[in-house]
Amino acid sequence: MPLETFNTSEALTMGVELELQLVSLSDFDLVSASPDMLDLLSRKPFPGNVTPEITESMIEINTGVHKDFTSLVDELQRIRDTLVHAADKLNIGVCGGGTHPFQLWSERKIFSKPRFKEVSALYGYLAKQFTVFGQHVHIGCASGDDALFLLHALNRYVPHFIALSASSPFFQGRDTQFSSARLNSVSAFPLSGRAPFLQSWHDFEHDYFARMEHTGVVKSMKDFYWDIRPKPEYGTIELRVCDTPLTVERAAALACYLQALCRHLLLREEPAPAEDDYLVYNYNRFQACRFGLDGTIVHPKTHETLSLREDILATLRRIDEHAAVLGGQSAFEHLYQECQAGNDANYLREQYLATGSAEGMVDSAIQRFRQGCA
Repeated sequence: MPLETFNTSEALTMGVELELQLVSLSDFDLVSASPDMLDLLSRKPFPGNVTPEITESMIEINTGVHKDFTSLVDELQRIRDTLVHAADKLNIGVCGGGTHPFQLWSERKIFSKPRFKEVSALYGYLAKQFTVFGQHVHIGCASGDDALFLLHALNRYVPHFIALSASSPFFQGRDTQFSSARLNSVSAFPLSGRAPFLQSWHDFEHDYFARMEHTGVVKSMKDFYWDIRPKPEYGTIELRVCDTPLTVERAAALACYLQALCRHLLLREEPAPAEDDYLVYNYNRFQACRFGLDGTIVHPKTHETLSLREDILATLRRIDEHAAVLGGQSAFEHLYQECQAGNDANYLREQYLATGSAEGMVDSAIQRFRQGCA
């Protein structure tokens, strides 16, 4: 079917989606508990929205539409509290983290939903290996053209969000030496990576998407696993590179950083995006995945080599006024502290050493998620 018209929304509003792990408290492996969890949560009002994900060891939560950090973090905390109380009744744990450190993909069960069964039939074992956990952030756009402008203008900042959210250092029982190993699983899908360089929604809708649909490869925007993609039904762009953080407070801070960046970019305070910006995109993305905040990136315009941590700090300072206007100063303070203390990948490695086991590391992630629960 033709691509739906871009439904404009209030510019710079934001919403968050988090994919979360469901963990057995006996052995700290993933457990196929989402049907029971969803049934329990359906019995009373839920602060946001909760849906199944592709395998039964994961769920996804979605917030409403927000304008500032305070309201967003408040809803995320209420969602967290509801999830933790429900999990306690089922004797399971809930946690963030981009990957579970030792689960075996072959033991996962595909959730019984037509869309998931279609994906499993098409992608085979990759569907079960897609039991990885990400944060998606939506930013409202006044037009489809604005959405595509932001999509490409943000390419330079994608490594920031990978490094700040990185929480997947272990996979299949081994330390991968990556800060974010999750994105390696996403990259296995054929329609992943970056979007084509188009800046007109008319051209995107009537030329690119129409031709892709004609090939039979795609039916809707859901078939694209791009790092950033437009969501015309919501009137947003969707950033998809983040691992799920270990706390909802960090998830909210990342969303507010993206919101402030978009305000900065929409004021055309930087040179316009160009196709050549993507010459260094994959290298910068790899650096952020592999080394996290300790990575180095190449500026797409000047080709200067930059410390990723220092580039994030410089950007936070440069757009601090936008955070102030949007009510995101608490979010920026959180990110300043993270740049000094280290990201969640560092924390998980520290917990592995402190507890002496991967199971202890998972338990630490469960306790960190529920910290502050009412």
